[in-house]
Amino acid sequence: MERRIITTDVTAEDERIETTLRPQSLKDYVGQEKLKSTLKIYIEAARNRNEALDHVLFYGPPGLGKTTLAGIIANEMEVNLKITSGPAIEKPGEMAAILNNLQEGDVLFVDEIHRFNKAQQDAFLPFVEKGSIILIGATTENPSFEINSALLSRCKVFVLHGLSAGELTELLRRALTDPRGFGGRRVELAEGMLEMIANFANGDARTALNTLEMVVLNGDILPDGSTVVPMETLEQCISKKSLLYDKHGEEHYNLISALHKSMRNSDPDAAVYWLARMLEAGEDPLYVARRLVRFASEDVGLADSRALEICVAAYQACHFLGMPECTVHLTHAAVYLSAAPKSNALYKAYETAKKDALEMLDEPVPLVIRNAPTRLMKELHYGEGYQYAHDAQDKLTDMQCLPDSLQGRHYYVPTEQGSEARVAERLAQIEAWRAAHRKPREKE
Repeated sequence: MERRIITTDVTAEDERIETTLRPQSLKDYVGQEKLKSTLKIYIEAARNRNEALDHVLFYGPPGLGKTTLAGIIANEMEVNLKITSGPAIEKPGEMAAILNNLQEGDVLFVDEIHRFNKAQQDAFLPFVEKGSIILIGATTENPSFEINSALLSRCKVFVLHGLSAGELTELLRRALTDPRGFGGRRVELAEGMLEMIANFANGDARTALNTLEMVVLNGDILPDGSTVVPMETLEQCISKKSLLYDKHGEEHYNLISALHKSMRNSDPDAAVYWLARMLEAGEDPLYVARRLVRFASEDVGLADSRALEICVAAYQACHFLGMPECTVHLTHAAVYLSAAPKSNALYKAYETAKKDALEMLDEPVPLVIRNAPTRLMKELHYGEGYQYAHDAQDKLTDMQCLPDSLQGRHYYVPTEQGSEARVAERLAQIEAWRAAHRKPREKE
């Protein structure tokens, strides 16, 4: 039977060089050496047992050849390949039509499988459980967050990593010599140009190949028919680099985590770098500013209370000015936070108190600190014995403010960092005063 390769996404295939150069076997696939070795073992084992391959999820950045790997698997298994993608499926009936037209043993490659909603992902389950097809999904988002657990548990997840500059350079050299690429024409590039394209592509094979195609097509054609690519042409083609970033995807959280942890580690250079990565990729500066405000209390706190003031001011500056003017204000805040003394005492205080609050939701408020706006409440002793601290000589009283079951509980434990050392000293003085003035009946 003649094997079929069918696509339901009209944009999935075109005549660009990155499509025409797709390898047909694992040995011709550039990069992902560990993954290729693993896939070779899986494919050989399945063929030796005359069984279908396990269902697979390829997870990694775009442009690494996930669709290509699906085609290679279908070739190696000698089965039909059907290609579809999340954006290509708009109506429930379209999904059913695709699934009902599958034949026993077909490989169904689903690009951007994270774009399918829960109901659409559930539709794959009967076919996956029965084993009548091989499902290969591709996603740029973390499968743990975007793929239904029932479907995820039935798939082997393979992680693809960005290609090295050396691997991309090898790929580009192949494109220049392969008849499916530019092997049929003479192309002259100065030494180092391929490496420049490889570095520009930042691990993305598709970007590397498409950039090569762009510079060759814009090169100078000589009378003998050869093409020469001037350095000026190359520099124009790579003058604006599109950073890999999805404001709603995993990379968003990776970068804000990098910024947060760099500041926590008192590394202003790293903090400014990750800040620039986010802002230049299009992140909302107000989002970054909000994260800095949070950091000011979570990781600096009373060790330097000025941190919170500066971060709130930076947020306001971002609101007033917007990009790109506000970049310097966010840099101001990020560097200040990086250099500030660190204390997470406030964060730990709240988390500890929250645990007690959730476990002891019905602890009564002590009568002495209850509000008593009505006569009945006063008759019930609400507010009775309340001591107004401002009336005391030392502005301190021995009044009990915690519930009886939590007496002696300490949530806020100051460190010796920065200004918090003075806070610790003051709290020690308050504790000593209360111990000296505690009524005899309270001493046990």
